[in-house]
This record gives sequence, structure tokens and C-alpha cells, in this order.
Amino acid sequence: MIKTDNGILGMTPFTPDPANPRQLRDAFGQFATGVTIVTVATDKGPVAITANSFSSLSLDPPLVLWAPDKSSRRCAYFTQAQHFAIHVLGQEQTDLCWQVAKDGNCLADANLPQNAEGVPILPDCLARFECSHYATYPGGDHEIVVGQVIRAAMRNTGDALAFFQGQTANITST
Repeated sequence: MIKTDNGILGMTPFTPDPANPRQLRDAFGQFATGVTIVTVATDKGPVAITANSFSSLSLDPPLVLWAPDKSSRRCAYFTQAQHFAIHVLGQEQTDLCWQVAKDGNCLADANLPQNAEGVPILPDCLARFECSHYATYPGGDHEIVVGQVIRAAMRNTGDALAFFQGQTANITST
């Protein structure tokens, strides 16, 4: 590797600064992630949140995790829920991704089906993980929510919706 005064050639080193998180956000944005919508039932109707912090965690027991921002008005609905569903979005669901990102209550009039636990279920996603609350951990300015998968479903076809450099993108299967 060729090193310069600025670090590895072609890269700009920096120290993360909480007073100005933009550079760190941009660096995190270099990692392409899938896009999910997490849903939960509340006494006020369905609440949803768009999340790209989703990851599989364990096969035995079957666990997944995701991390809502603590400053989000929606965070408490998910950290306190006994059940929730994570929906992996396909490329044709870009509009839905942005609708939910802007308004967590936008599904209130969608007349969505519900699972056995009463959680709203989105149709036509690439995959769905219906979860019971397993654990919640502090994660800086986010909460790490771990769910135990009690049911899952998936489509056999479709291309993925991804998030990269602050924009949505499509990942086409070959």
C-alpha cells in the first residue's frame, strides 16, 4: 500500500466528531445495506419505521437485530413491543420505503392483514420475519432491538432495494 501524509492513497482519514457527524454518516453510507420496514401494532393503529440497520444474528435460536434511533418519536413503540415484523423490501417498494420514512402512521388506512399476534403484515416483500421481543440493548444514540423469529416467509423471485450513499438503489439478482 502506498501511504501519504493523508493516509492510504485515495482515502481521507478523519476522527469522528460528535459535534459534526456528517463525515462519519457519509463514511457509514459507503456500506450498501438492504432496506426494511418494521411494523408493530399499537392502540393507535399500526406504526412502521424504515430501517437499514437490520441483520441476522443467530440460527439457534433464530435471532435478528435492528436499531431504531433513540430520538425518533417511534422508537418507544418498537423497544416496548412484545411482537414486531421486519419486512425486507423489493426494488418495486421504493415509494413505500420513503412514505414510511416520512410518516410512521402512513399505513393506518392501508387495511393490512395481521399475524396471529396482531402485528400488521406488508404484502409482497422479499422476506418477512415475525418476531417476539428477545432483548434490547443500549447502542449509543440508538437502541439495539433483538427479536426471536417465530415465523418467516420469503418470495422466490425479485430484486432487492438497497440503501447506498444516502440514496436508494436496486440490487438485481443474476
